[in-house]
Amino acid sequence: MGRVADSNRELADFLRRARAQVDPARAGLPPDGRVRRVPGLRREEVARLAGVSSDYYARLEQGRRIVPSAAVVAAIGRALELDAAGRAHLADLIGLTTRPVRQPARGVQRVRPGLYQLLDALDGEPALVLGRRTDILAANRMAKALFTDFDQMPAAQRNYARWMFLDEDARSLFADWPDQARAAVESLRFEVGRDPEDRATVELVTELRQHSREFGQWWEQHRVHQRTHGSKRLRHPLAGDLTVEYETLTLPGDPDTTLFVYTTEDGSPSRRAMNLLASWTAAASIER
Repeated sequence: MGRVADSNRELADFLRRARAQVDPARAGLPPDGRVRRVPGLRREEVARLAGVSSDYYARLEQGRRIVPSAAVVAAIGRALELDAAGRAHLADLIGLTTRPVRQPARGVQRVRPGLYQLLDALDGEPALVLGRRTDILAANRMAKALFTDFDQMPAAQRNYARWMFLDEDARSLFADWPDQARAAVESLRFEVGRDPEDRATVELVTELRQHSREFGQWWEQHRVHQRTHGSKRLRHPLAGDLTVEYETLTLPGDPDTTLFVYTTEDGSPSRRAMNLLASWTAAASIER
């Protein structure tokens, strides 16, 4: 019963915060002369845009245990102007998404040998393998040189979001740290919606909320993000300023494991910086 109640509270919180972000004028609602005491849409306006009754939508936002149809969920997503990640998160919270059956205690994620071989083959480009809740499962030589040597961390602390918020070197490494850190929060929010019963994720969120003011503030905003591609700006202590683009690949047959590959534009200052970093790491490997 407690887990259902938690899910209902998450849904209610997400809906309230999502409608607060919608500009009524942009949504096509004509002025009605009433003073808006809070930003965004009113409940009845969301209901009107979604084509449902005000009472029905109010019960949803109050966390009542009702399960709308896929068509109604899609209409609410459009009314709230949710992006793809937001719509998926809404479906997860409402219970439309079929979740994989979880064992009472999930074991430690393992990287199969072929994936390690793939990381080695990508030696010219930084590459990471991330698991559930952004746990860092593996990193090639270039990724360790670009970010940090995750293998030197205690196994329980090898987590991308944890490193991003609790390691001062990460704050100084990313020139766009607020953007990258916020994306990490929103990715965790997305994952919690997919699997709210994962104890390790809940423990990680609790730790980060206790030790990082920024994490707590962004967590309360209840925004979600699904990282598929993007860019990062870094101030590397050896290679200097550079921008890397990343692409993500979710492995067939293993949806909880994602490969991140970081590249730079050919002939750019960032590419030259990456080549410098590659030369330095190669020389350091020979010396060892």
